[in-house]
Amino acid sequence: MSFPLLPKTSFAEISSAQALAKPIGQLLITLTPTDDLSKVSTYIKTNFGTLEFYVDISTLEESVDSAIKLLDAGVYRVIVTPNLAADLVSAGVSPLRILAAAPASTNDQDVSGFVVTDTSSSSSSSSSSILSAAKDLAKKLIPETGGAKHLYVSLPDSIALKDATAIVAASATPIVSAAKLTREHAADKIQDKLPVAEFILTALSSDRPDGLFTTLVLDENQTALGLVYSSPESVKEALRTNTGVYQSRRHGLWYKGATSGATQTLLSMGLDCDGDCLKVTVSQQGPGFCHNNTASCFGAYRGLLSLEQTLRARIASAPEGSYTKRLFNDEKLLTAKILEEAEELATAKTKDEVSWEAADLLYFAFAKVVKEGVSVADVMNNLDSKSYKISRRRGDAKPKYVKQVDELTKSQDSAAAPAAAAPAAAAPEQPARIKMNCIDASSSSPEEIEKVLTRPVQKTSDIMKLVLPIINNVIDNGDKALLEYAAKFEKVELKTPVINAPFSDELMKLPQDVKDALDLSISNVEKFHAAQLDESELRVETVPGVICSRFARPIESVGLYIPGGTAVLPSTALMLGVPAKVAGCKNIIFASPPRRDGTITPEIVYVAHKVGAKKIVLAGGAQAVAAMAYGTESVPKVDKIMGPGNQFVTAAKMHVQNDTRALVSIDMPAGPSEVLVVADKTANPAFVASDLLSQAEHGVDSQVILLAVDLTDAELEAIDEELEKQALALPRVDIVRGSIAHSTTLRVKTHEQAMALSNQYAPEHLILQIADASTKWVKQVEHAGSVFLGPYSPESCGDYSSGTNHTLPTYGYAKMYSGVNTGTFMKHITSQELTEEGLKAIGPAVMTVAAVEGLDGHKNAVKVRLDALN
Repeated sequence: MSFPLLPKTSFAEISSAQALAKPIGQLLITLTPTDDLSKVSTYIKTNFGTLEFYVDISTLEESVDSAIKLLDAGVYRVIVTPNLAADLVSAGVSPLRILAAAPASTNDQDVSGFVVTDTSSSSSSSSSSILSAAKDLAKKLIPETGGAKHLYVSLPDSIALKDATAIVAASATPIVSAAKLTREHAADKIQDKLPVAEFILTALSSDRPDGLFTTLVLDENQTALGLVYSSPESVKEALRTNTGVYQSRRHGLWYKGATSGATQTLLSMGLDCDGDCLKVTVSQQGPGFCHNNTASCFGAYRGLLSLEQTLRARIASAPEGSYTKRLFNDEKLLTAKILEEAEELATAKTKDEVSWEAADLLYFAFAKVVKEGVSVADVMNNLDSKSYKISRRRGDAKPKYVKQVDELTKSQDSAAAPAAAAPAAAAPEQPARIKMNCIDASSSSPEEIEKVLTRPVQKTSDIMKLVLPIINNVIDNGDKALLEYAAKFEKVELKTPVINAPFSDELMKLPQDVKDALDLSISNVEKFHAAQLDESELRVETVPGVICSRFARPIESVGLYIPGGTAVLPSTALMLGVPAKVAGCKNIIFASPPRRDGTITPEIVYVAHKVGAKKIVLAGGAQAVAAMAYGTESVPKVDKIMGPGNQFVTAAKMHVQNDTRALVSIDMPAGPSEVLVVADKTANPAFVASDLLSQAEHGVDSQVILLAVDLTDAELEAIDEELEKQALALPRVDIVRGSIAHSTTLRVKTHEQAMALSNQYAPEHLILQIADASTKWVKQVEHAGSVFLGPYSPESCGDYSSGTNHTLPTYGYAKMYSGVNTGTFMKHITSQELTEEGLKAIGPAVMTVAAVEGLDGHKNAVKVRLDALN
């Protein structure tokens, strides 16, 4: 069942009407005698698939040929006179494509429905007759195709909303001028127009106690992504914003992807045949619809959709030397394979042969499709447009292909031949294995090694164009800007942008086992970071009478950014908060995106309470960084900002540290997470694979490197097998595929060679699964964020509970930055004290150097003192 509303427009005003009608999914074009039928047909053909177009030619003197021309172009249904309708059916046009402009009392005519015109401004005078006609039509099925006949009622512009929706309640579809309709729903935005949401809400029904509507979400290919719920408010917002908006039974209004990035563009909205299930068709962005980062909640794609998904991943990150990479780069090879497989399909005889060869042809055909930027949805749309054609061509083959068929040998291979050929035919599928690229460092050039150790490129210029206006808005408007961004990005209306300590118990209610786990982690991190505390004063007498000293002081105010929103990241909170507490920072400020109800996840509030944070800023992204860097009415300005974040957070941190208005420093630049594992013959393949995957699942831009020390082919294969087996069991397997695609195994001969390459790469996480890791090889580590020694030291322990910090330099910055530590939250101050003896000892040298530099004031400051002593 379509959207229970048919907007109408003239051909002259179709552009604006089409924009309004897009999520409704259908639009009626009423033609006039001055409209050029050829131009109308061209427009429909060009825009086929964007909407179901209806065209009304009932008032024109048009023929069967004119109507068929429109239907050939892709018009879904034509509205014609009863006589022309009968002629079209006789000409072979399906009744499904025809609506008759006639009283519905003629419901025996072979058409899909009838269009009547209601000229009254109130439906009360005609509703009873419309209801009767609609009920009668619903009992009549459309010949050939099935489906109930339907009544459409054309309404005047003066119609009131309650009278227009009464037509829907009568099981008919109102036809309303598009200029009279709006997708807005707020009272101050509607003005004198009719909100389209009210039409579909009138037709929707629910038997749930909470009144929510069961909602099936589909993608462009009409593949089910998931089952959710909608409310009147979410339906209105979805139509207004043209995005996926639903009703969470726990969290209220749910703007899909607002925090995860897995956003949706609303394509159309409709109902099932009974009106008790809402069908929402969307274009899904990001990793997928499901919270497990898969395309669908009903499992992985299969068939052509799975093939398209795989090819799209490969075109972006296929390993060098892979078969798919060759196909994308070698136009001649791809063309030859398409022709080859088409010929093999043409000569296939048995059922198995036909299915085998058809699959091969589809693989190469869709490699071409994806290579040229075309989607499965585009292909299906073209198939649909062809199915709409009424006129048919003869369809003879071109002579050169007829000749080729004649020349083909009539002898066919035996039924076993396709099986014998299976390895060659299956070759293109081999890259589907989750397997790291592998090179031998001993036989590779330095340039080749450097290439595989190069991180994925990050571009920040476009990001800064988005970040700078946000920063400037926060500088200019303070709290007001924060509240605006909370409404825009987090979809929550806040009264204040901060939560002040002491935090209420209600905000940090947690199960006891979670509290115990957090307490253990906090204790271990505090113990390790307390040991780093520099409490003693350094005193050195450089010459008799000259005492130089250095002492540490905590940075007074620090801002700690914890990514989040709907995610729960207490580990980041404690990794930043505990060292700040240990260092003695007076003002600890947390910042994290709020949830839809305006609160912060209780785990983060609990950690904030444990470390003595003064405030939690309810903001994420660049606006949170700006608030802490410059200060607002409610957010105190801090002296240093620490913490990881997405590309917008990183760009904002880099900007504010270079802005003298902010006078703020940061912990370090951030990049995608990464790990380098060194493994020798003593390593357990399952352990090695698990360490690689623990970083690969962070994101498709994460990179993992394995340095395999003197491993045989069989030993490497054991790691590869474990990698794929464990990856396929992970919910984030699609992300893992993307990460592994640009990750590499380097085979090296010696441990010394492995350590040299590790230092060249400077990894965020370095894992040494080698003999003598802690007694010998860790001493050769020059550049790394954090090192994990031995088989029982997984990186995840450092992420949470071992005691070391998990906020580490990435992207090669380990060559010049340390990970977050107690010293990150401290600064060192030096002092010097000179006695008379000391001034006499170094004074002449000071005056000489000052004179060389031409700084007579410096020289004089020493001279007056020496003169006083003499």
